[in-house]
Amino acid sequence: MGKLSHIDEQNRPTMVDVSGKAATERTAHARTRVALPDAVMAALDGGEIATKKGPVFATAIIAGVMAAKKTHELIPFCHPLGLENCKITIDVDGPEAVIDCRCKVHHKTGVEMEALTGASVAALTIYDMCKALSHDIVIGPTRLMGKTGGKKDFAHDE
Repeated sequence: MGKLSHIDEQNRPTMVDVSGKAATERTAHARTRVALPDAVMAALDGGEIATKKGPVFATAIIAGVMAAKKTHELIPFCHPLGLENCKITIDVDGPEAVIDCRCKVHHKTGVEMEALTGASVAALTIYDMCKALSHDIVIGPTRLMGKTGGKKDFAHDE
């Protein structure tokens, strides 16, 4: 195994120095799933779940975008990035909500953590807003579906 990027020569945690890197367009796509039990699915109407707290999916999208923009405040060694775009979609697939978060930036470092954070917080928001209906909501798996820019691009099969 190679040297860890966030450990310095004295074996202390450190932020990666990106000052010598070129700024390029970088994108990332993360996905997570939220299993919705029957009690939650019963509240689904027209592609949205309405609870006493309000429209669940619309609120989750807003929360996910806000979280993606604040990733550097949550993950210790993430660089602060001025996201140029963050799009979250939520689709119902059977008894699951499928959350996709796509982020884009022109920067010296990637946006994988922003996409993962956006998708995860959107899922947590769904849980929070629906927990009065059921505590049997299950979040996951969460994974990075793909990225572009930087040293190498990759994509997982949809």
